Amino acid sequence: MSRLVDPAGPTYLRVVRASAWYDLVVTAGFATPWTYTLVHDALSSLGGALGLGLLPALDPWQTLYANLMGSVVLVWALLRLFRSLPVHGLFDGVARVLFSAWMAYALAHGASRVLWLFLTVEVAWGIVQLVPWRRNAAFPVTAR
Repeated sequence: MSRLVDPAGPTYLRVVRASAWYDLVVTAGFATPWTYTLVHDALSSLGGALGLGLLPALDPWQTLYANLMGSVVLVWALLRLFRSLPVHGLFDGVARVLFSAWMAYALAHGASRVLWLFLTVEVAWGIVQLVPWRRNAAFPVTAR
């Protein structure tokens, strides 16, 4: 039987940093109104081309919330890259469960099915970061 990933070990911290790199790449375009316009248009075109549906027209509120989310996720990703701690993986996993729940809610209420691309990756990162904590329940949740 293979050894489980220990949240205190270097392999787990590589997972935490890899998820941070993913977040940087995927959310950087959401952080400003100018880049979000480009991302929105690209995602809408992709959804249309794949038959997954178009995104709703841009409006100031949608742009504001996209920019807020993008900015917070970028800062959170930088923290995980430059000050990686095992507990960051735990909290990131929990955040991904929340993000996944809200994405599933949006999909259930008619959001473009292009959201499935993001939901699938969110669920995968959540599992990869949370399962080691479940399997190592005796590991104390401390910031070392």
